[in-house]
Amino acid sequence: EELSLIRAHHLYETFPEDVLEEAKKQEDRFFDEKDLRSRLDLRGELIITIDGEDTRDIDDAISVSEKDGIFSLGVHIADVANYVQENSALDREALERGTSVYLVDRVIPMLPRRLSNGICSLNAGQDRLALSCIMTIDRKGKVVDHVIAETVICVDQRMTYTSVKKILEEQDAEETARYRELTPLFQRMQELAAVLRARRRSRGSIDFDFPETKVILDEKGEPAEIRPYDRNTATKIIEDFMLIANETVAEDYFWQGTPFVYRTHDNPDPDRMRKLSTFINNFGYSIRFKEDEVHPKELQKLLERLEGTPEEMLISRLTLRSMKQAKYTTESSGHFGLAARYYCHFTSPIRRYPDLQIHRIIKDSLRGRMNEEKAEHYRTILDRVAAQSSERERRADEAERETIRLKKAEYMS
Repeated sequence: EELSLIRAHHLYETFPEDVLEEAKKQEDRFFDEKDLRSRLDLRGELIITIDGEDTRDIDDAISVSEKDGIFSLGVHIADVANYVQENSALDREALERGTSVYLVDRVIPMLPRRLSNGICSLNAGQDRLALSCIMTIDRKGKVVDHVIAETVICVDQRMTYTSVKKILEEQDAEETARYRELTPLFQRMQELAAVLRARRRSRGSIDFDFPETKVILDEKGEPAEIRPYDRNTATKIIEDFMLIANETVAEDYFWQGTPFVYRTHDNPDPDRMRKLSTFINNFGYSIRFKEDEVHPKELQKLLERLEGTPEEMLISRLTLRSMKQAKYTTESSGHFGLAARYYCHFTSPIRRYPDLQIHRIIKDSLRGRMNEEKAEHYRTILDRVAAQSSERERRADEAERETIRLKKAEYMS
């Protein structure tokens, strides 16, 4: 059944021979001293990763420090563009796939595993090339300064969401003792994430906290248990840090005027909002309009009022469906759901093509190669990259949803 869904959605389980051969060459090359000469060496910094227990393709790492009430947040992202050259067999295949696809029983990766789980994965204790966004953030959650740089890092500790949740939420004595040297770092991260979240909330960012489905399979691949994904303190911390890095990078390159790929979410269609407004009036709720437009803060307030009510799930889902789909574009028209003026996807180049594409743009800019000819080249290709990536993302989402539906039906039978 899974294979039929994979075929129906034109997903590719295997890679062509030339792509695998190229991945092997890149793995063999790894990196040498000349790769490091122009890079910021952060191997002396305390850097950690936090992921799920079964994650193999780790593309983001974190460092946080604080001095005199000012935070320094480093978001360090695997420098996949160092190994996947533009228009190579690897690159053409990655663009064709657009994204990694996470089905219930398997992952169909965008890049061959020897790259995605190997030299591009930020594995603890191993030197890795990265693209880092290092932000200086004040107590109000405002990014007052930032640096984007090509770096070399070495992750000190691989953490899981479960472990960090035990330390921060449950004050688990055993887990806290095991990671006692890192516990102050986790507390600092929690404090900074709360500051960032409060700032985002104050401007009207909408947080749809629907429980996502996690299907637990037995050794035969049959569903043994279905439960909600655990969205806890640790997952939210990483989410907050990735969001601020994505915003910071997008704003920087918008003002540079460089051709770029943004992640945009258009304002909802006024007719759909009016229909939603009419429906929720029956339950005693309302939405304010200003010149036919709805501010994201209005929807945020609606979701807050719904919390804990019998109609919460119904109206929340209707609200989500009344909004437009986010997509990739070459124009920065803002992100309605996040109430963000500038937004992009920078943090997952192992599994999303737009992130890999903008890493190339950033590296060309950092190295002084963004001349008019190079800018024109990007202007020529980026519309297609954005449109195709949006289409591939929708295809992957639908395949993921269908395999979950299939496993739910199997479980119920």
